Amino acid sequence: MVDYVLRALQPYFERIPSVARPTEHVPFNQKLMWTLTILLLYFVLSNVPVFGLDPSSIDIFEQYRALFAGATGSIIALGIGPIVTASIILQLLVGAGIIKLDLTNPDDRAAYQDFQRFLVFVMIAVEALPQILGGFLKPNPLIAQQLGVSLGVVSLLIFIQLFIGGTLIVYMDEVVSKWGIGSGVSLFILAGVAQSIITGLFNWVVPPNSAMPAGIIPRWFWIAQNYGGETLLTADGLRFLLVDGGILALITTAIIIILVVYAEGTRVEIPLAHAAVRGARGRFPIKLIYASVLPMIFVRALQANIQIFGMLMYNRGITIFGEYVGSKPISGLMYVISPVRGPQDWIPSLVKASPYFADLPEWMIILRLLVDASILVAGGILFAIFWVETSGMDARTVANQIARSGMQVPGFRRTPQSLERLLERYIPKVTVLGGAAIGLLTLVANMLGTIGGVGGTSLLLAVSIAYKLYQDLAKEQLTEMHPLVRRMLGEEI
Repeated sequence: MVDYVLRALQPYFERIPSVARPTEHVPFNQKLMWTLTILLLYFVLSNVPVFGLDPSSIDIFEQYRALFAGATGSIIALGIGPIVTASIILQLLVGAGIIKLDLTNPDDRAAYQDFQRFLVFVMIAVEALPQILGGFLKPNPLIAQQLGVSLGVVSLLIFIQLFIGGTLIVYMDEVVSKWGIGSGVSLFILAGVAQSIITGLFNWVVPPNSAMPAGIIPRWFWIAQNYGGETLLTADGLRFLLVDGGILALITTAIIIILVVYAEGTRVEIPLAHAAVRGARGRFPIKLIYASVLPMIFVRALQANIQIFGMLMYNRGITIFGEYVGSKPISGLMYVISPVRGPQDWIPSLVKASPYFADLPEWMIILRLLVDASILVAGGILFAIFWVETSGMDARTVANQIARSGMQVPGFRRTPQSLERLLERYIPKVTVLGGAAIGLLTLVANMLGTIGGVGGTSLLLAVSIAYKLYQDLAKEQLTEMHPLVRRMLGEEI
């Protein structure tokens, strides 16, 4: 039934405007120009506030802000959330067999992409409307009075602005993916995380509920001015330096960066030789993190959407799922399944230091940590498998791509089926192993904390994206200098 409806609506999905693909090779300088232009536009839009929004509005994505690459109170407040959520829904539908599509078939893959684009626009509305109707994004009464309109009209204006911002993110992502380097989603995540890390290092502003500056380096100067050496060398003083002074977050961030770069470089390389060009050789790398760290976006996006549901219920007076303070769950099921973001979320003495958790049983604190660990590892494996199957990284698709490029594995028959059997020895195992490994890395980073509070997921994504961007830049320069390499990689248009 679902397949029938999907295929019946396919002609209408195809009419949704999209960014045209280039009809000829795009030079490296032009790709770089498009990428930097979109990046600049992203930063501009992140500083365009939503007109008519009341200052008391609550950002329900506050805990996921760096991950979703949006800016609180801006026209792009939704960030990449609708794109990720639409991808999750479609992957689950295809993976469960509810929608039967053979993604190795070009027609089915086109149908998948068209339906995903439609679903993204649906999710922009679905993610914006509950925030407005649920009372999280409040219309400003003063603006309504000045315009001489009702609060409902101002709420409608807020929705329209968020929808426009979400739409701009969608097409900006398409521009980068088709005309630039890498993908827009990855670029926006990297930009948001980099901005948060820089702010977390150098921000001298003192938060409302703190006496110290927000940035780690200004905080060190403040600590040096207000604490003596004898006090800091005690057990409590060292704990204060590690946690509140940001030293642990700094060390964790450095270690995670090194581990991700090491994991990205760990791979199995299958030798290749070109059938028509003697001496032309290459290698197909199967990395340890074969599905990259993008499946972690899906895991956190799924948690974020569950948290939004809990907040909507609580705002309607339904407390069976848990209670909230602002955008933070403080009890019930929603507390247990909320992500751990630092030592203050799982060390009982630090958790109980907050007045909201003073009477929280210790078993519930430990349960939260165990649930988060299970979600990250199991979710990392599950979404890694889905990502490989739906993004054309599975053994069959890769084998066909290698065969079409004219390459072959020495000692094996020059058929896609032979290549597929060889790749099946590695890709499924590495996919599972890499998904579990990236889940564990994310857990460790979340437990110890990171600079700027970006979270382990966001940090891993940023490092992996930066590493991949470096590789893409090197590849673009190589193919620009050697057109034969471009043909061998199947990129010649």
